[in-house]
Amino acid sequence: MKKALALLLALVMVLSLAACGSSEPAATEAPKADAPAAEAPAEAPAEEPAAEEGKVFRIYAWNEEFKGFFEKYYEVPEGITVEWVINPNDGGVYQDKLDEALLNQANAPADEKIDMFLAEADYILKYTDTEFTQDITALGVTDFSNTYEYTVQAASDSNGVVKGVSFQCCPAALIYRRSIAEDVLGTSEPAEVQELLNSWDKFNAVAADAAAKGYYMTASEAATFRVFSNNTSAPLVNEAGELVLDEAITTWQAQAKNFADNGYTLTADIWSDECTAQMFADGKTMCYFGPAWYFNFSMGNAQDPEKGCYGDWAICQGPQAHFWGGTWLLAATGSDNPTMLADVMDTFINDEEVCKALIENEAQFTNNQAVNAAFAEDPNYGNEFLGGQNDVAIFVELAKNIRFENKTIYDQLLTEGLQGYWREYCDGTVTEEEAMANYYKYINEKYPEIVTP
Repeated sequence: MKKALALLLALVMVLSLAACGSSEPAATEAPKADAPAAEAPAEAPAEEPAAEEGKVFRIYAWNEEFKGFFEKYYEVPEGITVEWVINPNDGGVYQDKLDEALLNQANAPADEKIDMFLAEADYILKYTDTEFTQDITALGVTDFSNTYEYTVQAASDSNGVVKGVSFQCCPAALIYRRSIAEDVLGTSEPAEVQELLNSWDKFNAVAADAAAKGYYMTASEAATFRVFSNNTSAPLVNEAGELVLDEAITTWQAQAKNFADNGYTLTADIWSDECTAQMFADGKTMCYFGPAWYFNFSMGNAQDPEKGCYGDWAICQGPQAHFWGGTWLLAATGSDNPTMLADVMDTFINDEEVCKALIENEAQFTNNQAVNAAFAEDPNYGNEFLGGQNDVAIFVELAKNIRFENKTIYDQLLTEGLQGYWREYCDGTVTEEEAMANYYKYINEKYPEIVTP
């Protein structure tokens, strides 16, 4: 099994790196245990769709966000049972479990085959350019006229074959506390706040002003990481297999250390209780960064009926346009439910009623441009969490800036590791040299093929 798994990883690394030269909190309980591992070939053979649909539709995921949307808005065909296998994303656990199951796919009993699995932007390339995912246009998903181009690009292999869809588009914004902005900036209006925070020089200067009034600019030194990392000019691993930290990344490192040293931020993981506690009404943090999914998935404390500050938030672009994450639904080769597989994907990108519900009920920004445009132009629509601001209108504009570039198959663990080891330096527990040495050691253990400094 280990040998087969190593062959799989070697295969996807070679293929995905060739393709990408240009281009969270997690639930840990699985409804059903993973299938027992067995020896399997390094490549999964392409299979013709089964003539008869299977009775079990199996989905691999890393948390229950999409599971909730699926159960609310998708009508499962009669006679089919849906099974979810959920493993935590942290530390690459989800990918490890998924890889093992994909290796076993050809030998697995029909009811234990993976039909669909979820992937994030940080590692989707690992799966799209392999035989473990299949062409969804051959299954009947052919209408991408309303989807955002980058979501199709991200789900396609190096030959342009589309292997899946995303149910969401993820332009990200600066999310700020209105009352704190009023105190620090003298205004809380999005257009005016944007003018005062539209560059990193301004953002850093305001951080000093906020600290002088007893506030934090951010609740984590890593809060701005995704803004910088989405504006790099090159991938973290170059074509020679060498780790190279882009100037945008080193600029973030300098900012993080400066913010920590001057008390402009807490030094805490972005998912930590220490960080999210700042979202309560008594919190002292002005700025967070995130897409539409961040409101409901990450800002529960702000929405707490007793201790929260619902409505005391707003968004603007901030210093730089960027995007963060997204969830893609990928079609597993060997699925014995091709009809349902295609229908699920088509539903979440083309069913206008479902897409409308995702905006109205779930505060999502959908992967349907026509539906988004209708909400953006609706004078009666507003997000009450954001004090009635029409966030869809803002995200429609921010989505125009998304470019799916400089991605590698390694991004999840490389970015997690960098933030974690750099935090130790920001905390003052290690020197800069020790922090980077620890980071390189971590990379050498996770990915021996990457050449570190």
